[in-house]
Amino acid sequence: MSATGARETILNLFRQASAGYVSGARLSEVLGVSRTAVWKQIEQLRQLGYRIEAIPSRGYRLCDVPDLPLAEELRSGLATRRIGREIRYLAETDSTNRQAYALGEAGADEGLVVIADRQSAGKGRMGRTWASPPGVNLYVSILLRPPLPPQAAPQLTFISTLAVSRAIAAVSGLAPTHKWPNDVLIDGRKVAGLLNELSAESDRIRFVVLGIGVNLNMTAEQFPADLRMPATSLLLAGGRPVPRALFARTLLEELDALYAEFLLHGPAPLLAAWEERCDLVGKPVEVDEGGSGLVRGTVSGIDRDGALLLTLADGSTARILAGDVRQC
Repeated sequence: MSATGARETILNLFRQASAGYVSGARLSEVLGVSRTAVWKQIEQLRQLGYRIEAIPSRGYRLCDVPDLPLAEELRSGLATRRIGREIRYLAETDSTNRQAYALGEAGADEGLVVIADRQSAGKGRMGRTWASPPGVNLYVSILLRPPLPPQAAPQLTFISTLAVSRAIAAVSGLAPTHKWPNDVLIDGRKVAGLLNELSAESDRIRFVVLGIGVNLNMTAEQFPADLRMPATSLLLAGGRPVPRALFARTLLEELDALYAEFLLHGPAPLLAAWEERCDLVGKPVEVDEGGSGLVRGTVSGIDRDGALLLTLADGSTARILAGDVRQC
């Protein structure tokens, strides 16, 4: 049994014992190792932040768990079919997307999850950075290998956005909205962003990395001063902290269910569900398409491929594939 497997077995025995103690002899028997080896595993769990009490003649008792998105915590009770079959936790990394992409190139299976406590070079859209302090937020990337042509890849952005908003509603009770193409807002302030990165051949997707960043427990002082748009966190919006492992588990379960629905029924039902949470429909906006300039119109929805549809002043419809949207 690997060290990670041994630690997960110990934690499962603690949870089954509820508030009771688990003897060293019982742990030794289940793991098939010596009492000394058990003690070493207990010490490793303590170093990760688990508070474990040891009483002679009674055994060990789990008193508290760290607020870390550890693989051991995410797998505990995780109810998914595809996503999370392999979970890699990193205390610190440059970018979870970068790590997941490299693992995808190396042949990692669909459903791989890379999650970190801190990123030193978190990635946002259009080459921007994503503030990634330790101890407060969720930084996660998921590897998928959908049997789709490359032009269908943008549809996956809407699946991950919808999964984030549903997880926020389930865990915090808040009511998030969507901003095209990949932001999640609460009361008009950005609480989550998504960045998908694609590896494809001419006729098929090799893999897609779904990068997700959610501001869970950031305080106002932790946000950078040069943000492009107002931001918030679930803590600021809801008034109470959100356990990171619980949120991550909920998100992976929502994403797993939506991805299965997408593969079975196609994008239409999920795009319609995304659009229900988009509060820009029917409102005037301008879209900065970069080198192509500004386009002004009224949002009429999104099409099957996820392009933003604008009704222009002359009554024609513009189909926007990429850009920054601002309400007029």
